[in-house]
This record gives sequence, structure tokens and C-alpha cells, in this order.
Amino acid sequence: MDYLPVEVVGNILSHLGAARDVIVASATCRKWREACQKHLHTLSFNSHDWPLYRDLSTSRLEILITQTLFQTTHLQGLSILMDDVDEFSASTVVAWLMYTRESLQWLFYNVRTNPNINILDICGRQKLEMLVLAHNSVSGVEPNYQRFLCLKSLSLSYVSISALDLNLLLTACPKIEILALVNPEIAMSDAQVTVELNSTTLKSIYIEAISLDKFILEADSLENLHLKDCALELFELVGKGTLKYFKIDDVSIIHLDVGESVDNLETVDVSNFTINWSKFYQMISKSSTMTSLRLWDVVFDEEDEIVDVETIALCFPQLNHLAVSYDLRDDLREGILHYGLQGLSLLENVNVLELGSTVINDVFTQWVTGLLQRCPNLTKLVIHGVISETKTPEECQMLANFTSSIVQLIRRYVHVDVQFEFE
Repeated sequence: MDYLPVEVVGNILSHLGAARDVIVASATCRKWREACQKHLHTLSFNSHDWPLYRDLSTSRLEILITQTLFQTTHLQGLSILMDDVDEFSASTVVAWLMYTRESLQWLFYNVRTNPNINILDICGRQKLEMLVLAHNSVSGVEPNYQRFLCLKSLSLSYVSISALDLNLLLTACPKIEILALVNPEIAMSDAQVTVELNSTTLKSIYIEAISLDKFILEADSLENLHLKDCALELFELVGKGTLKYFKIDDVSIIHLDVGESVDNLETVDVSNFTINWSKFYQMISKSSTMTSLRLWDVVFDEEDEIVDVETIALCFPQLNHLAVSYDLRDDLREGILHYGLQGLSLLENVNVLELGSTVINDVFTQWVTGLLQRCPNLTKLVIHGVISETKTPEECQMLANFTSSIVQLIRRYVHVDVQFEFE
């Protein structure tokens, strides 16, 4: 280690990340102490990394962080995540940010202060490229003054912000490409909760745990859209056909409008969602280049609706990954076998097939068999199922019959890697 340049030692310490580990390592010798002071790039204070953080008094913790930070120069990455820690002095936290802001490229910030500080005023007009903000409030955004000219990634978790300030904040980030909104507290001036966002550079958006009347997103360059655990009356996407990845997970939407943005979709992933298959299919049917389709635990508006494999094979010829899960009860037997597997078209390019059911029975076995026959170039099959802890003799016999049938089926497809995942 004596032959390592001090700059290399600085890179090693930067990969440690956690402030406690960096402090211990820097005490090894003078050279490592110099590397910590002059060549350390990243530093993290996380209350989950070291339980002692939560045992220290707030004033003692402030002193510890201050002493450590002020021994460094030119930090590029700073993470201060203080969950379950009392409020810090606003003046102390401002001093931390003022000392590091000119060189910072990314900042993870979850600090409660009294009074609340405006992080946009402090970190705006600097080199920041990534900002992850949690458990704070943002208000009075001035996009002409609080500019983030280099910011490409913004994450707001449990942040209080008005719909207007949220859109203004995007306006203040002319190069933003990634946006994540997790359970934000949207302050509204009227009874109807509406959020309208506009960005010409945004490429990826993740939205979780939001309950609104209307969410309107205008993003000409959007490629990735992921909605999770949301309740929306209207979600509207206005784009220019750049969307490639579309995922919905446990979302309630009365009206979903993505316009012409889905023509170039490559991946569609829908789970725990109620859909009208005919309308949903009409929405994605123009995506002839789609390579991955996942419909998992979906509920259909109409009881007799079912995903038509024939239609999927004809409309998505480049599909190589298909994942479908149903509630294959006995009373749905006729519908599943007649509508789901009708036609003769093959899924020529599907090499990965995932099939799941909440019930392991003969219908599921026949369904798996029918879909295997439609995938001549399959290389991997994953079977998902649910097994209750308490099983009746009938359920045990059904599971035994399913196992025997699958073993016989696998013998005919020795080239296929078969995996089982049961809950």
C-alpha cells in the first residue's frame, strides 16, 4: 500500500462510502489521512449504517458530521440520510451544504431541520447532476433564480410541494432526464387535485403512491413510464411516440390516455390492474416492435374476456418474452381453453415464457400444454403458482396430478429450461 499514489488511496476510500468506515481507514497513516482530506470523492452519513447515530444527541451528531465534512475538499457525492433522528439546527445544515455545494455532483438529502431550509436556494446554479430529496418541503420555486443547469436526475420522496411548484421545478431543470415521485404531498388551491408537468428532455418517470384526480404529463422524449400503487381518475400522456417501456403495478385508473405515445413500445408490464382487454389491446396494438409483454394478476372488466394468444402472435411478431397469469378456476375452464388458445398462429420468437395461476388444477395443466405448443423456439419456461399452507386431501391430489402431468410434459421438451416458483 505504501507504493499507491495518494489519489488512488482517495478513490479506495471513496468506494467505502460510509463516513464511519472512512474515518477509521483514514486513521491508518498520514498518507491515508491526506487522501481523505484532499482526494475523497464521496461521503455518506446514514443512520441505518451505524445505529450509534441514533444514540447520539443531535448536537453531538452535528459536531461529528461537521468535523468530518470540513476535513474534506472537493466532495463530488454527499449522502445525509437521517431517519428517526431529531431535527437539526438549520444553520448547521446550511453550513454543510454551503461548504460542499460548489463541487457536488450528487446529493442524497433526508434531514429534518428547524426551521425548514430551502435547499433549492442553496444548491441551485451549481454543478449538481443528481438530487434525491426526502421528508422535506419545497415551496416558492423561482425557475429563473433557482436554476439547476446540470441536473439530470431528481427524486422526491415524501416531499410536500404544490402542483405549480412541481412543474416550475421541472422547468428549472433544462437537462432533466429522470424523475421519481414517491408519495408526495401535493398541495392544491382548489378541490380538484390536478398535476400538469411539462418537460422536453424527460426520458424516465417513476410515480408511486399518488392519489389525484388528474395527472397530465407532456414529455416529448419520454422512454420509460412506471406507475405503482396509484389512484388516479385520469392519467394522460402527451408525447411524440418515444415511449419504449410501460409498466403499471397495482394502480387504479378510470381513464388512461397515452395517445400516440405507444407506437414504439418494446416492453409492456401490467400487474394487479383492472383492464378492458379490447381497449387496452387497441392502445398497444400499433407497437409491432414489442419484445416483452407481461399481464400478471389482471382483472378484466368483462367476465368472459380473456387474452387472445392468436391476436398476440399476429400483432407482436417480435415478442420474445411473454408472461401471463390468470385465475384458472374450474368455472372458467371452457372460456380459457376456447378463447385463450384458439387459432393456429405460433409465437415464433418467444424464448422465455412465464405462466401463473392462483389455482393449481387440470385447467392450468392444459393451458400450459397449449401455450408450449405455440412456442416452437422456447428455451425457458417459468411456472408460478400459489400453494396454501393448509391443504385438503383434494388439493393434495390435485397438486400430485399437476406434478405428474408437468413431468410428462417436460420429457417432450428436453431443450427447455423449466423452473418453478410457488408462493
